[in-house]
Amino acid sequence: MNAQPLSLLSIVIPARNEEGAIPSTLRHLHLELSLRKIPHEIIVVDDGSTDTTWEVLQAAASEISEVRPVQNTGQNGFGRAIQFGLDCMKGDAVVIMMADESDDCRDVVRYWDALNEGYDCVFGSRFMRGGGVIDYPPIKLFLNRIFNLFIRLLFGIKLNDTTNAFKAYRRSVITGIQPILSQHFNLTVELPLKAIVRGYSWTVIPITWRNRRFGVAKLKIAEMGSRYLFICLYVWLEKTLSRGDYKKSVSSTPLALPEAENASSAKTS
Repeated sequence: MNAQPLSLLSIVIPARNEEGAIPSTLRHLHLELSLRKIPHEIIVVDDGSTDTTWEVLQAAASEISEVRPVQNTGQNGFGRAIQFGLDCMKGDAVVIMMADESDDCRDVVRYWDALNEGYDCVFGSRFMRGGGVIDYPPIKLFLNRIFNLFIRLLFGIKLNDTTNAFKAYRRSVITGIQPILSQHFNLTVELPLKAIVRGYSWTVIPITWRNRRFGVAKLKIAEMGSRYLFICLYVWLEKTLSRGDYKKSVSSTPLALPEAENASSAKTS
C-alpha cells in the first residue's frame, strides 16, 4: 500500500448534554495519546447542550491545549454535529468517537497504528474475536445484530458492526465521500458504506464497548428505522447504478477479506 505518512490525528466528538461524562473522556483520551506520543487535536462539538457542557469544555481546553471545543451554530443533530467537527479538523486523519467514554481510548491508538500501515479506513468490530460489549441493552443489541446482518447481505460485505460510530478515516476519504447526507445517527452507516462502495481500502480490528455511566443515551430505537434504511438504499443504488463514476482510482490489487469472526483485520478495495 502506498499512502502518505500521517502527521496529526483529529478526534471528533459530538456532545449534547454530556457535562457528567465528557471530562473523564477527554482526560483519559489525551493521556493515552500523549503517552504514545501521537500528535493530536480533540474537537468536541457542543450540539445545542442545555446543561453546562459548554462551560465544562472551556475549562477542559484551558487545562489541555489539544482540546478544541466548538459549538454547532446551525441545526442540531448527531450527523450535523459530526459534519461540523469534520469541517473544523486540521489533521490528515480522523477518529470519530462518543463523548460518554463508551469507546476505549486504547483503541484510538490501534486505529492510528492501522492507518499508518497505509489503510484509508479502519473499522472496529465489537462482535469479532477479541472484541466485546459490556452492559449492552438487550433490545438494542438484538436490533443491532439484525440490522447489521441486513447490511452485510445487502452489500455483500463481511463487516459485522457497520452501525458503530467509532471508526477512523484518512482525510482523503472524508473528502472523497462527499456529499454527506445524514443529519442524524444514520451518518454512522453512511460514512463506512460510501468509503467501501467508492473503493477505499479498509481493515477491521476488534474493539470493546461499555455502556455509559453518566447521562442519557441519545440514540432512540425509532432512529434505527426509516433513516437508516434510506441511507443504506441510497448508497446501494450508488453501488448498483453509478457504474463506478464515484469510485476511487486504485492502482494496487485488493486483498481478499477474511472472515471477521476468524481474523483480526481485513482489507478490500
